[in-house]
Amino acid sequence: MVMRWEAFLDQVKERGKYETTKEAEQAARTVLALLGAHLVGEVRAELAARLPEDLALVLLNPLQAREPLTPQRFVRATAAWIEGATEQTAAWDVGAVLSVAADAAGDELTGRILLQLPAGYDLLIGHPQPA
Repeated sequence: MVMRWEAFLDQVKERGKYETTKEAEQAARTVLALLGAHLVGEVRAELAARLPEDLALVLLNPLQAREPLTPQRFVRATAAWIEGATEQTAAWDVGAVLSVAADAAGDELTGRILLQLPAGYDLLIGHPQPA
């Protein structure tokens, strides 16, 4: 089921403690553009199908990554793309957006997403995996 635009951004806004929907949207677009560079094939297409259309397009037309980013480098890259962000605020942005995306994806798809990402993304998403 596709998550509606307003519902997605409202959840990101709430989890990220943003003052405005515009801030939540900027975080969502940045994080999903970076995430899209890390996901391939069916998994990326299935996640896109569960996101609001504008955000699905962001995921499907990602920022280019030469190599998979570790969670720490993913946070740093997010900070670089969001004006005025620090690594601490970017970690908050990433967690807010990825946790809402994981909710939209559901447990089964989230598990397959995590298989395509370097170790440690389970903590960013808020779905710690057993060791």
